[in-house]
Amino acid sequence: MDFINSIPTHMDFDGQARAEKYSRVIITLFGAVGIIWGYIIQQFSQTVYILAAGFLLAAILTIPPWPIYRKRALHWQKARSSDSVEHSKKKKK
Repeated sequence: MDFINSIPTHMDFDGQARAEKYSRVIITLFGAVGIIWGYIIQQFSQTVYILAAGFLLAAILTIPPWPIYRKRALHWQKARSSDSVEHSKKKKK
């Protein structure tokens, strides 16, 4: 169970943008190649197979949170203690 909990499951914002860009480029390239190849051999099914292969490749490369997508983690501000929150509420009154 500890092994499963130790697997990172997050991407940073920059990594999310990079993954989206990669997936769009991969699917677009495979789609263009699929249309051209399908037109050359006059088989629409080949276009669909090539596009499906591009979708599968894009999914494998962009859905898991690979280390390339976790390089710029955000450093969140520490939470305020409950005492300081109560003190600031009293100050506002």
